[in-house]
Amino acid sequence: MCGFCCLILSDYIPYELTNRPVRPHQEYQPKPGQIDLGTTYKQDFNPYKIEPMIPARPVEKRQANMGTFDTNPTYKDDYRAWDIQKRELTKPEHSYQLPNAKFGNATTFQDDYFPKEIQPRESFKPPGIAKQSGMPFDGTTNHRTSYVPYEIERRVPRQKQEYKPSSQPFEDLTTHRLNFKGALGEITKSFKPEYNKVGSDARFDGSTEFRDSFQPWQVPPHHIQKSLEYNPPTTHMDLGTTSHLAYVPHQLSYVAPIRPVSHGRRTNVPFQGNSTMKEDFRAWEARRQEMIKKDHQIPKPTGKFDGLSTFKSHYLPYEIHPTESFKPSNAALRNSAPFESGTLYRSDFTPKKNEICPANYPSPPGYIFESVDSRGHKMFRKMLTPEKNSFSSTNEKNLAKAIAVIS
Repeated sequence: MCGFCCLILSDYIPYELTNRPVRPHQEYQPKPGQIDLGTTYKQDFNPYKIEPMIPARPVEKRQANMGTFDTNPTYKDDYRAWDIQKRELTKPEHSYQLPNAKFGNATTFQDDYFPKEIQPRESFKPPGIAKQSGMPFDGTTNHRTSYVPYEIERRVPRQKQEYKPSSQPFEDLTTHRLNFKGALGEITKSFKPEYNKVGSDARFDGSTEFRDSFQPWQVPPHHIQKSLEYNPPTTHMDLGTTSHLAYVPHQLSYVAPIRPVSHGRRTNVPFQGNSTMKEDFRAWEARRQEMIKKDHQIPKPTGKFDGLSTFKSHYLPYEIHPTESFKPSNAALRNSAPFESGTLYRSDFTPKKNEICPANYPSPPGYIFESVDSRGHKMFRKMLTPEKNSFSSTNEKNLAKAIAVIS
């Protein structure tokens, strides 16, 4: 056993696991009394009994007449039917009678165009029979007469040139570094007033409608039904089923085959695999005809191949001179005078102190409590001899009306 396994066995000791105790729930006990379900809406808006609106239009009283309606409308009086007689036709009667004799006159086409006998034209096309020649076949072609085989020389591999780094230093000056060199200046000061929190962090202890109407109720403990313990049966279990009891196994015998047993015959005579196909159609030894090539008449080059092309021999490299730039330099102009950063906001702005509204206090200093109105608002009155406190003149003018409303 390795040392790592020994450390694991010595450090990790198995502990006995116990079930977590179940916390019993308290029994629910309803609070005596009734819940006050009165709201501001029910207090201010009283229900009124609404009656259906009586229509001001008088009721139409129709008198039914059981007699027949026999009247003459205006249409029948004004537009009466006239007795119009049918007009007689002035068209003459058709007195043409069809002839009874057969039509025997000939037409112009029948008189001018009489049928003629068409005779087939004699064909002068020569017969398409191939003429056999007694001369032997001349199989010479242009490829066989003009093709000259050349011996391809082996390609010489070109050596790879080694990389040589430049001895001159790298010029890493960019347009940004050249134009923006950083001007010296002071950091802009902020004239924004400091943020002071208005209010108190103390907890609100007053009474609200929600606290008065909705009181905490005790919730009864949840009833947990205990599971019954399993008691195994003491008697022996009967494993007999209907299939085991009703269906008794029977001893079956195999059916003897009627087909006679075939014994393989073995012989030492070799197998004769000759057939009519193999004897009549035998494989002939066929060779591919060699290509007829003419003897090489152009003498082969003996020297080394010169890889100089027309472009390399005619091209002359020229030295390139860069065009001089007449663009003015974008260097920033520096001035020794200090930067004037004064603005109208900095010159005209006067910081003011954030003051606390006296309504945040439960009892504002400098005011005397008078009464509470029907809506629960506290009314205060300013003292005749006001003391110097932290309120501003603006708040004193607003509270001088003798009413301070605190919800």
